[in-house]
Amino acid sequence: MDLSDVHWATSSYTNRWTKTCVEVADLGGGAVAVRDSDNRDLPPLRFTAGEWAAFRSGVRDGEFG
Repeated sequence: MDLSDVHWATSSYTNRWTKTCVEVADLGGGAVAVRDSDNRDLPPLRFTAGEWAAFRSGVRDGEFG
């Protein structure tokens, strides 16, 4: 899938001094692509709807803290 026309959203938690953050693009059907806002030449990571839902659930449950 070509990602040149997707809309990339930046988190509201972006570091305001360095502007470092990740960006997320909706790929449809719950799938997403994630990229580093500082290294946009690197290939984005792609996640299925199930993978993304599991990640979000883990964040909410504090699994990564």
